[in-house]
Amino acid sequence: MLLSDRDFRDVVRNAPLVSIDLVMTDPSGAVLMGWRKNEPAKGTWFVPGGRIRKDEKIGDAFNRIVLAETGLAKRIEDSRFGGVYEHLYTENCFGEAGFGTHYCVLAYVVHLGERPQITLDRQHTKFEWLVAASPDVHPYSRAYFDLLT
Repeated sequence: MLLSDRDFRDVVRNAPLVSIDLVMTDPSGAVLMGWRKNEPAKGTWFVPGGRIRKDEKIGDAFNRIVLAETGLAKRIEDSRFGGVYEHLYTENCFGEAGFGTHYCVLAYVVHLGERPQITLDRQHTKFEWLVAASPDVHPYSRAYFDLLT
């Protein structure tokens, strides 16, 4: 179910969002990261991910998010659950002052046998395969590297 911008703004202002983050690795252990062009986390490297919609099963959301964010077709069964994370931002995607964004994040690790062609989405200007020491990796995404050890 898609909310109107007005209804979604009310949700962001008043409730946490449940989302999925994709920790996608290549054979060398590098993680796929996108350069964010919108808030929150604008101007940083962040793993692909997205919100779970009302009445959407987690597996269906996983499939939709992987396809929308990367152009790849992966199923939740192709991944390993990495845990629950909490992301708190002072910013929101509307660029409005006075409220931030609160995410409860389900992290999933997807090991890929090769570096596939990634389709650029509307939230990122580019994708790169990075390691934890790379500059400008957002601290919330940097925490996911602990899942790989």
